[in-house]
Amino acid sequence: MKKVLLLVLTACAAAAGYWLYDVIKSPIEFSNVAEIRKTAVVERIKDIRTAQRAYRRVNGQFAPSFDSLINFVKNDSMQFEIKMGSADDSIAVAEGRVKTEIVTIAAKDTIFGNKQVNLDELKFIPFGNGAEFKMAATIIETGNQGLKVPVFCATAEYKTYLGDLNNPQELVNMYDVDKTVGTYPGIKVGSLERATNDAGNWEN
Repeated sequence: MKKVLLLVLTACAAAAGYWLYDVIKSPIEFSNVAEIRKTAVVERIKDIRTAQRAYRRVNGQFAPSFDSLINFVKNDSMQFEIKMGSADDSIAVAEGRVKTEIVTIAAKDTIFGNKQVNLDELKFIPFGNGAEFKMAATIIETGNQGLKVPVFCATAEYKTYLGDLNNPQELVNMYDVDKTVGTYPGIKVGSLERATNDAGNWEN
């Protein structure tokens, strides 16, 4: 009887130990994976912001949709001023060697620099199983004089890129934290309500 009781107690202790290990391990694993996925989502939304800023430079406002934004990057061009010579050099000025030229460069060749960006994937949230970033643009009035300012916003909610991790409680905890402090539950850049200089909430 004592041996049986000892075996039962040993089995219970082992089960309790495994349960405790799993309770501790699960949130840590979720946190590690969540951080990896967050990094990928942030990188993609940064590319969206870069493209939007270029679009605004040419068009005076932000693109209202991914179709217009991607079409701009693929097919439009941008103009840049190239200054030759120095206005402080009186001899160069007198000889007409100081001048400014306007050059036109394909948007796709300048917006992202040397970074390789798959434009066809730009609107899709990494690890989102085909889910797209929510994006919109408008013009708001700000300041006492009603200054009109173009703004845009792009977002990816937690559930779109973490929902498949099969740890609903950790996901609920993340939503609860953001609800408590009044922040967006996920990755967000820009705002449709106020001018934020296209800031991202991961930069706070």
